Amino acid sequence: MTAYFPAARLRRAAFIGVLCAGLAVTGTGCGDDPDEGTNGVGKLSADKIEERAKAAATEADSVHLSGTLVSGGKSFTLDMRLKSDGGSGEVKSQDDTFQLLRVGEQLYLKASAAFWGQSDSAGKLGDKYVKVPEGDPSYKQFRGFTDMDVLLDGLLGLEGKLAKGSYTKVGHTRAVQVTANEGKGGKLSVSLEGTPYPLLMERAGGAGRVELAEWGKEFPLDPPAQDQTVDYGSQLPTTKSGDPAPSPSKGSGQGANPKTP
Repeated sequence: MTAYFPAARLRRAAFIGVLCAGLAVTGTGCGDDPDEGTNGVGKLSADKIEERAKAAATEADSVHLSGTLVSGGKSFTLDMRLKSDGGSGEVKSQDDTFQLLRVGEQLYLKASAAFWGQSDSAGKLGDKYVKVPEGDPSYKQFRGFTDMDVLLDGLLGLEGKLAKGSYTKVGHTRAVQVTANEGKGGKLSVSLEGTPYPLLMERAGGAGRVELAEWGKEFPLDPPAQDQTVDYGSQLPTTKSGDPAPSPSKGSGQGANPKTP
């Protein structure tokens, strides 16, 4: 006995077969579970994904941040390695490059001779770390770039109604995206592999794009050598007039001051 299949059914079956074959090439074939082999956060709501990501960041011992921030209308490029008791790295503005190092509460700053303005010692400071006194106005501003809690609190802020976006990749790591206010309030990419760490933050209002990597990776943090350090006591030499130190800010880059402990 020969089975009879209407032509429409045969065409439909053929179409589904071709469709599945095409999807399989892109890695999302018919019947495949996109969450297979992941940590499962992609199955959660957008609010829960953000909550898990922030919790993972809070519990981490260290992180490497790199990218751009906008503060007070100025753009800064940062490349900082941070942990609970300090951090080190580089912050660049349009006019200057700053090498920052904080060990405990002691902050060291290396900047170009031009940054030190008209001070008599300006020419001698271009290749030295200068101790920044805690009472100097620059201390709080520069310290913010070396404080893991301050930077993460300022970065990981989405503004508006959250929605779960598509699956993506940050580098070689699979991630799920959370958007706020249809992307206008920022976008956060969260790892689908292992611990759900934040991997990429695109801030609201075009206020920067920062990658977050090397979560929990140990790195050395020691004071600079004595012959590479200059100590001016309770007050820094005069910096060039009208150029305040950079300051990491939260929100849309309007120059809010960072939180301090």
